[in-house]
Amino acid sequence: MKKSGPLLLVVMLCSLVSPLAVSAQRRLTIKLASLVPERSVWGEKLIQIAAEWNRITNGEVEMIISHNGVAGSEETVLKKLNANQIQAAVFTSFGLNQISPEIMTLSCPFFIRNDEELERVLEGLKPELEAKINEKNYVMLAWSKAGWVNLFSRNPVFVPADLKRQKLGTPPSEPKLTQAFNSMGFRLVAMDMQDVQVKLASGMIDAVYQSPAAVAAYQIFGVAKNMASIKIAPFMGGIVINQPAWRRIPERYKPELIQVTRQIARELDVSILDLEERAISTMVKNGLIINRLNPEQEQLWYNETERAMPGLLGTTFDRDIYQKVDVILKNHRNGR
Repeated sequence: MKKSGPLLLVVMLCSLVSPLAVSAQRRLTIKLASLVPERSVWGEKLIQIAAEWNRITNGEVEMIISHNGVAGSEETVLKKLNANQIQAAVFTSFGLNQISPEIMTLSCPFFIRNDEELERVLEGLKPELEAKINEKNYVMLAWSKAGWVNLFSRNPVFVPADLKRQKLGTPPSEPKLTQAFNSMGFRLVAMDMQDVQVKLASGMIDAVYQSPAAVAAYQIFGVAKNMASIKIAPFMGGIVINQPAWRRIPERYKPELIQVTRQIARELDVSILDLEERAISTMVKNGLIINRLNPEQEQLWYNETERAMPGLLGTTFDRDIYQKVDVILKNHRNGR
């Protein structure tokens, strides 16, 4: 009978420790990589998403974020995602294009012209584009409309002929935009963002296409002090998780995880739009000149793209997605 005491104590201790052990075994860690600075609107929203995932799953899913590009370039991050070294990532159009080339068609220059048109296109095509991503062993958790690409130049640009007299710097992050501009006969010079200031100052390039927020951050407008009012293309972003990690998340949590992630992404869209507007306002106060195009001048850019498009469809841009976007845009512009 005396021996039963220690045995009873062991049983009691096991009954106390067991739930903790089970909880630890059930906990899933999602490592998410982001190129964006932690102290930014994107960084703040990612932290909010991580907190919501922890709340919704009662701690069963823990999201750990690697901010500031510490996980590497988008190409490197995609390789790590495939190897399951990380389980989720924030991608721009460039990274999403590596997963599903059809997505880059949304960034065809001078095709989608404003936020309302972009929203209509996404409403119509998101299910199909997400299905293509899912086929590649990923899940699109949320899309983000991360602003627009604009043209910034040393000398004013109103019509295509104005830009053809200048040397256009092309970043590696937007290769299909580069191909499109090349096919339209512009003088292109390859460059990295960190070299823009030097190349502008030396005269190696005269113009760049980039988001206003990036131009403000890199102080590019000090030399490229002209911004054409016409929008070149939307700058897309998205949060992607790999299928192996997604399958490990209990099904009962998934609808709410998707819902909250997309809600926060919608809030991010509003914040990005505000950030872009404030960036342009700040640059104007510090010498940026906005070259406002009239409808006839804008049409010249649209014509330029249309002439080049037959040689770009099926190679640079997906023909099927382009045609579907074209139908959506024509219906929208005709009030249908």
